[in-house]
Amino acid sequence: MTYVNRYGRPLRATLATALAAWLALSSGAGASAATLIQLSTDPYTNTTSQHRTEVEPDTFAFGSTIVSVFQVGRFFNGGASNIGFATSRDGGATWTSGFLPATTVFAAPPGIWGRASDPSVAFDPKHGNCVTSYLGLGPNGSGINVVDVAASTSTDGIHWSKPVFIDNSGHFNDKNWTVCDTTPTSPFYGNCYTEFDVVNFGDLEAMSTSTDGGLTWGPTKSVNNGVHGIGGQPLVQPNGNVIVPFVGFSAAKFLLKDFSSSDGGATWVFDRTITPIFFHHPAGGIRAGIPLPSAEIDAAGTVFVTWSDSRFEKSGTASDLLLTSSPDGLNWTHPTRIPADPIGSGVDHFVPGLAVDRSTAGGGAHLVAAFYYYPVANCTSATCQLKAGFTASADGGASWTPTAQLAGPMSLSWLPDTTQGRMVGDYISTSFSGATAFPAFAAAHAPSGTTFDEAIFTVSGGVAATGTIAATDQNSSTSNDTDASSDLTAQ
Repeated sequence: MTYVNRYGRPLRATLATALAAWLALSSGAGASAATLIQLSTDPYTNTTSQHRTEVEPDTFAFGSTIVSVFQVGRFFNGGASNIGFATSRDGGATWTSGFLPATTVFAAPPGIWGRASDPSVAFDPKHGNCVTSYLGLGPNGSGINVVDVAASTSTDGIHWSKPVFIDNSGHFNDKNWTVCDTTPTSPFYGNCYTEFDVVNFGDLEAMSTSTDGGLTWGPTKSVNNGVHGIGGQPLVQPNGNVIVPFVGFSAAKFLLKDFSSSDGGATWVFDRTITPIFFHHPAGGIRAGIPLPSAEIDAAGTVFVTWSDSRFEKSGTASDLLLTSSPDGLNWTHPTRIPADPIGSGVDHFVPGLAVDRSTAGGGAHLVAAFYYYPVANCTSATCQLKAGFTASADGGASWTPTAQLAGPMSLSWLPDTTQGRMVGDYISTSFSGATAFPAFAAAHAPSGTTFDEAIFTVSGGVAATGTIAATDQNSSTSNDTDASSDLTAQ
């Protein structure tokens, strides 16, 4: 196996052996023989950040190219020193990594923002551009409650442009996510759409559209009746319709909702509440306070959404991953439980990153979900053992493999601290290149003094989609846990 350093030179390294040994020695059910590849290393030294930390990756794959983007050098109260990337152009065999230019004051060349956060990556085949959107905190020395949305583009996933603004209205924007229309027969082929929420207006959901590969962006638009929420992940169907699942708020529960556009982003229409979310907040003070959805789409345009939910567990003492799907954003299947672990096992699952093989569809759709989990949900900040794992389905979510461990166990003290808790990321990501899925996730080892040892990893050779255990859509115990409005801001 090769280890790729931050300068993009593949190096034969003993780290691969060490990582394999780390996994082999990990105890607990579902241990995997996977070998990990470290994609990047935090090179920054500014004293205001927590260093050797990388968190919160997103990925996108198109053909044999896979691009991952992530935060590098996490601040306690929001954002990071820069946005990093790691790109493979040979289906995950080798990787080249680096950092976006002209973003923060720590970038090379330096940019206008004090910090950057929340990267999301997409690909526009019409214009030949990878598009990475992200948040820029504190432009030109202003406070970190001024948060722009920006984008950088690349024709090869390695050389990136200076940023352009998506929204620089002076508001506190949060949780951006970008997608592009990749279907040549779509009437809006080549459109790219970025979702974000405006904290100043109660997490008002907002959208912006680009028609030139992310080089320029249209005006910020809200949904026609004023939708409030967080964590939207837009998806484009083959006919050009855009569906945006997101988490909304009620007085007592989180709600899984969606809105959509059928006119290339000219207007956005609120559709419906898909389901209430019964959420168990993971123990130990980890940053996972909102069950953000992970959404993907198959070749036929069926949208799949997964999230963390405790309704099947007695008294809501742990969360499973649930799945729903829709052909149109209007009609959704009853949520089913992904049986990665048995009901009542005490395993707590959270922060999923779903992938769907876009060459498959319907009952033959291939799905892989990576996630974090505690083998024992009832733990404390001192005793919680964090692991990363995955589960897979080869039949459209009808059956799934048991949890396969990818990384861990990790102590929470190995993770950088934030105002919302110890952090691996508000989201992680998985993407298919060909028939193979590549999860990207943050994993950590014990720190050396005050310097952390947390980086972004993927699986050497990726993982395959198979399925053995039938999903569950009944016997829900519906937890009594309650959640009010979001406090997951400050990036």
